[in-house]
Amino acid sequence: MERLVECVPNFSEGRNRDTVRALVAAVRAVRGVFLLDEEMDRDHHRSVLTFVGEPEPVAEAAFQATRVATGMIDLRQHQGAHPRVGATDVVPFVPIRGVTMEDCAALARKVGKRIGEELSIPVFLYERAASRPDRASLESIRLGGLEGLASRMKDPAWVPDFGPRTLHQTAGAIVVGARPPLIAYNVNLQTEDLALAKAIAKTIRSSSGGLSSLKAIGVALASRRLVQVSMNLTNFEETPIHVAFEAVRREAERAGVQVAGSEVIGLIPQKALVQASEFFLKLERFDPTQVLEARMDLVLTREARQPVVSPAGSDDLAASVAGFLERVSAGTPTPGGGSVAALVGSLAAALGVMACGIGPPDQKKPAAAKSKPHAALAVTEQCLREISERLRGLIQADADAYTGVLEAYRLPKNDPARLDRISTSLHVATEVPLETALLASEAASLLRSLIPLTKSSVASDLKVGLCMARAAIEGGIENATANLKCQSNQRLMKNTESKLKTMKQNLEELKGL
Repeated sequence: MERLVECVPNFSEGRNRDTVRALVAAVRAVRGVFLLDEEMDRDHHRSVLTFVGEPEPVAEAAFQATRVATGMIDLRQHQGAHPRVGATDVVPFVPIRGVTMEDCAALARKVGKRIGEELSIPVFLYERAASRPDRASLESIRLGGLEGLASRMKDPAWVPDFGPRTLHQTAGAIVVGARPPLIAYNVNLQTEDLALAKAIAKTIRSSSGGLSSLKAIGVALASRRLVQVSMNLTNFEETPIHVAFEAVRREAERAGVQVAGSEVIGLIPQKALVQASEFFLKLERFDPTQVLEARMDLVLTREARQPVVSPAGSDDLAASVAGFLERVSAGTPTPGGGSVAALVGSLAAALGVMACGIGPPDQKKPAAAKSKPHAALAVTEQCLREISERLRGLIQADADAYTGVLEAYRLPKNDPARLDRISTSLHVATEVPLETALLASEAASLLRSLIPLTKSSVASDLKVGLCMARAAIEGGIENATANLKCQSNQRLMKNTESKLKTMKQNLEELKGL
């Protein structure tokens, strides 16, 4: 599946299980669409479905679910804590893979037009599909609820994008659009003081000068005798979930109220949970690929993408490295010098493996005497093969490490975890090139030892390997030194400087050969 779109429609029904089942059945009936999640909340009187697929099937599923909701949900009978303007309240399309935001905006316009024409419901486009700047935010369309929207629709500036100019008698209106992924996250407070929840929501939301990319409202959870700060994190890179939680907790504790719990509505990116784990567990030197599922995905994807080796004798050797060369020259931060240094070191070790495979010099001695150089070559070959493989792995590891640094620096400056994240990511980004330098140094020593043990015909290959190994060492040192200059943790700096000193000494010894 090369083109993947997510759709997360919200319906104004959270109490009638049969209605929600009918909505789910409408989605599942469309071939090529995969339902990922369904949520149903009695207090909010709202349900949320999450499904993915190719753009056209997803558009069809969104329309069919809207059609079912129109026939089964009557807003005239609706009472719930969550703001809404429609039976099918909002239908966002989210680009996941192989599609652009504009593709999703076009999809929103297509579905909106069909809803307006076939179901006679007024449709307002929002977010990235909005036809007017003043309709881009969902809040501006929902302002004042159904009554507020009905009043605004009398103004020529508020003519719906599609459909009739008056509300549908039972289904109201519908908001359709395109947006990036968001996290719907709620924090419940151990109180029935709705005014407090609303005050906290106002304090922390971005529209009031609070946290960036965060929307929040206060609602009552009557069935649980609690109140809730209900949030949408529209960019969890800017405001991670743990930052939102801590903001609510601090404001509540100032009023003498404890947090009862929190909940995620729908699905959440794994990366967001990793961020929260790092913060609350105070993890040191944590690499997101330490998550079992993430590491499996990384390794399996990498193996699947390995280039097919050309047949022996083929003159198309360059084809297998063309992709890497294109990525290096693409004008993006990664892969960069650290990945190139690791590749060079891996190639140096590979030349040694080749020399071992060709064998020792011809000797006019008994077979017993010949066995010794063969045994030594076998051990050296295995060592070099392992070094080459490890350096090959560091090609991607270096790119991942530097990506981690960039992500840490992108955290909001008011994020209490930001400095620790930067320090930890820099440490990882320093250790990887240091590992490259260390392995390349080991490879160089083995290459040098092979010169008298192998045929004279491969001496030049081994010397090329030595040159490349020295380049890998120097490249690793250069990258590690650059990252160390940005490090603020004095203990880590001192430890790394000691390793760098050893690497530089090894390099000078090799240069003297």
